[in-house]
Amino acid sequence: MTDGLVQIGLKKEEAERIEPLMEKYINEIILFNSAYNLTNTSDHDELVVRHIFDSLSPYTTFEKLFETAHNNPDFTVGDIGSGGGLPGIPLAAAFPDVNFCLVERMAKRCAFLENVAAILGLKNVTVINSEAEKVQKEKFDVITFRAFRPLDDKMTKTLLGITKKDGTLAAYKAKMDSIKTEMEDIKKLVPDYDLVNLNVPGLDDSERNLVLIKKSL
Repeated sequence: MTDGLVQIGLKKEEAERIEPLMEKYINEIILFNSAYNLTNTSDHDELVVRHIFDSLSPYTTFEKLFETAHNNPDFTVGDIGSGGGLPGIPLAAAFPDVNFCLVERMAKRCAFLENVAAILGLKNVTVINSEAEKVQKEKFDVITFRAFRPLDDKMTKTLLGITKKDGTLAAYKAKMDSIKTEMEDIKKLVPDYDLVNLNVPGLDDSERNLVLIKKSL
C-alpha cells in the first residue's frame, strides 16, 4: 500500500504512517460490511485500490485547498453522505491537522464511523447523524462527496448552502462525458467549474475526475 500512496503524492514517511491506519480501517469495513452495507466489496485488495487509493487520489489538490486550515482553527471539511467513511476517513488520516465532519443520515453507519475514528485515533473527526438538507448553513470551508447523489439543481443548492463563502465543493466523479452532461444541467447555478484528472494506482481501466466548484456568493 505504501508504494501506491507515494504514487498518489504522499511523502514516504507519511505513507508509512498512514498504511497501518488504513489496514485497521479495512479490517473494520470487512468486519461490519455485511451488517451495515458500507461498500460494494469486502475484498481486501479491492478496498485498497477502489476505496483507499481512490479517496486519496486528489491528495495534492486537497493540500492546496486546505492551506488556510493551518491559520484557522474553525476550518472544517464536510464529507457529505459519508456512508462507510469514504473519502472522509482516509482524508482525515492523511490530514491530521484539518477538522473533518462526516455527515451520514443512517444512525448505524454513524455508530460505525464513530467507532472507526476512535480505533484509528482520529481526533480531528466528528460525526453528524443528519441529511445534507438539515445541516447548519455555511458550516463548511470545503465539502467533498463520493458515490453520492448526482448534482441536480436541488442538491447543488443544498450543498452550496452549507458551504461558506469562498468555500469549495469537491465532487469525486467518473467519466468526463457524464460530468459534462451533469454540469450542463446545472449551468445556471454553476457557470464555471474546474476539473482535475485523478490517477488511481491499480485502477487504470476506470476514468476518475474531481469536479471543483467555488462558492463566490
